[in-house]
Amino acid sequence: MPKGRNLRRRKRWTAWLGIVPVLVFCFAIEIVPIMMMVRGSVIDSKGNFTLANYASLGIPLYVNSFINSIKLSSLSALIGTALGTLIGYVIYRWPLNRVREALITLSDVTTNFAGAPLAFAFIIILGSTGIVTQFFLQYLNIKIYPEFSVYSLWGLVLAYVYFQLPLMVLLIIPAFTGLRKEWFESAQNLGASSFQFWRRIGLPVLTPSLVSGLVLLFANAFGAYATAYTLTGSSLTLATIQIGFTVTGEVRHDPGIGLAMALISLLIMGSCIASYQWATRAARRWSSR
Repeated sequence: MPKGRNLRRRKRWTAWLGIVPVLVFCFAIEIVPIMMMVRGSVIDSKGNFTLANYASLGIPLYVNSFINSIKLSSLSALIGTALGTLIGYVIYRWPLNRVREALITLSDVTTNFAGAPLAFAFIIILGSTGIVTQFFLQYLNIKIYPEFSVYSLWGLVLAYVYFQLPLMVLLIIPAFTGLRKEWFESAQNLGASSFQFWRRIGLPVLTPSLVSGLVLLFANAFGAYATAYTLTGSSLTLATIQIGFTVTGEVRHDPGIGLAMALISLLIMGSCIASYQWATRAARRWSSR
């Protein structure tokens, strides 16, 4: 018995020693920066405690930046969730395995194509002298500009949907596997139509996965920086862009305000992650039934 206890203790210590590097890494890149962020947001240039940084966030510039970020994230998340769910279902029901795997691989590659390269691609395609813009003007006699601009809010929504949609495809395809074929067959045998099946069985089962996907897409868009900055610069105020201006900029250099904005953004992202975890657990409970 003593030997068995010693062996179990050694295994426990070995397990803890194996996870120590991970804990140290997480502490260094997550906990420490958050602590520094909290500290920097409540001190002034002289090192004294102050809440003036948070009071300054009531300025219309910073309020509008959060409103625009929430609006941009919500629109791109809603569109990405709706289209991604439909496309994901088509891919899931595709009869050929090779085509299905190729489409999933394409979605995986597309969702990682973001940042400055994506912004430059949209400028080349949909800019004021872009390929699609000139095609519509020369061959269809349709002037896209100035009614539409890739450098506006809706231009950003379109750019964000480009990487939000394939991400939703990757998230929703596993959820479709939770819809058992026996459920659809039973519903048909009882006289239910396809619409009734999706309304009373399919959508309720998929709701936790849809909610988790929507929340994750919102957080993904809210934290994006490079694409928005490359396309709009300072013409469209977003929270992430304003944080960059206040922390590293020369005109509006005020790190305290930037850290306060970053902390509020962190709370928004944290609530999104918590909602995502809750919806994911609900989806797992449904799939395990």
